[in-house]
Amino acid sequence: MNKEERHYFILEQLEIDGKVFVTDLARMKEVTPETIRRDLAELEQQRKLTRVHGGAVPYNSSETEMLYDKKLSLHLEKKRTIAKRAAEMINDGDTIAVDVGTTTVHIADMIQDVRGLTIVTNSLSAAYRFNLAIEERRMTGQVIMLPGVTNPYQASVRGTYTVEFLKRFHFDRVFISCGGITKEEIYDFDMDECLVSETMIACSKEAILLTDSSKLNKKSVFEIGPISSLSKIICDDEQPEGYHGNGVEWICADTK
Repeated sequence: MNKEERHYFILEQLEIDGKVFVTDLARMKEVTPETIRRDLAELEQQRKLTRVHGGAVPYNSSETEMLYDKKLSLHLEKKRTIAKRAAEMINDGDTIAVDVGTTTVHIADMIQDVRGLTIVTNSLSAAYRFNLAIEERRMTGQVIMLPGVTNPYQASVRGTYTVEFLKRFHFDRVFISCGGITKEEIYDFDMDECLVSETMIACSKEAILLTDSSKLNKKSVFEIGPISSLSKIICDDEQPEGYHGNGVEWICADTK
């Protein structure tokens, strides 16, 4: 089988399965893993797929997810009201995690009279705003910026270092965002940032999702995890039909 035939086969398998693995492709086509990796690299350059650890997924352009600054202005008042409700759940002495999101980032703006707070985040914007809250004496504590590789499109850091460092922590609560949510799953656009959010949830006593209603009943590229992994969901709308019975508390923030 020549290179063109392998490329056609890879894309065909990707369309059928939604993800392909280097080891499987090498075994099926009786070639070395290095040959498959070169094939995947070429196909990625042609924008026909996106390489991930161990294989590839359908092509995911950075344009799939809106740039951070553009997202920040969407549904702004709803996001700020949701974040205010989240900030009210933070207690003196808490250790919290805040992921990348244009709703979670506003928690820092809403903090008032909290003492001894430790914030761990992979959001450059959230770190800046929590530092500002300390400067303005609306809180005391410290901000821990996670290590990793920067994603300039989302003002974040991500990657293996980020996830491994996160595993050292035990959080009182974590505040996460999403790109979409259904009655079964939570989704986002970036695989590496999904892994960060998933790890935050696993390391926390309480996981709280902040989402505006525009993301309800929508899927995006990657799964963060099951909705049952959450403790609470804060939204600007009432709990939709079909979202009951999963053990998650639904909180409707007052956006009036």
